Amino acid sequence: MFLDDERSRRLRPGILTDLVGQYMNDRERAALLGLPPTTRIRERAKVVDRERLEIGDHCWIGEGAVLDASGGLSIGEHTSIGPNVLIFTHSSWLANMTLANHTGSDLNQHKPVRIGKGCFIGGNSVIMPGVVIGDFVTVQPLSTVTKDLPDRSLTAGNPARVIRRIDAEYVEAEVRRVRAAAETPDSQESACPTASTPPLSSATASSSETGTSSDRTA
Repeated sequence: MFLDDERSRRLRPGILTDLVGQYMNDRERAALLGLPPTTRIRERAKVVDRERLEIGDHCWIGEGAVLDASGGLSIGEHTSIGPNVLIFTHSSWLANMTLANHTGSDLNQHKPVRIGKGCFIGGNSVIMPGVVIGDFVTVQPLSTVTKDLPDRSLTAGNPARVIRRIDAEYVEAEVRRVRAAAETPDSQESACPTASTPPLSSATASSSETGTSSDRTA
């Protein structure tokens, strides 16, 4: 049974878009949503309020990710959002607490989220409303980001905290290392620089209590 009220008519196009998108590849799905042609969005990923999403070129959205843009969401170029990442720009908490959780409640609060360019948001992480994530930030998988994160930082945990800075010199050294490994036929190291987040070892972090690895697959 299909309802024929104003809300149903407003939601129906998005439902149909999600349905059709299940039968497309990642680039076709991005085109269907009106995203940049260089962006890829994997299956089961969902964008809420597409018209309020601003996203740059060469972005990647993983399987099962939910991008809530109802409060405004900006994602910079060359940023990857890992599988099952949840980005929230609104909260119904106050509406729940006051038994006012009805459609259109004036107690639903909206706060925009901004994620900078060149960021890597690891799988199964949660980004809370109102957060600003700077440029070139790595968020390790299973993290919960509740406050702003500075540029070029490696962060992890619940709530996420800064583990160390990732300066340009470190990135350049990693580029040289990965390319050298790719040129060595018998190397056991992956030649793909985006297959995992930076290791939390004594060489790259000041603390090692959150030694997780990314599940990002391009």
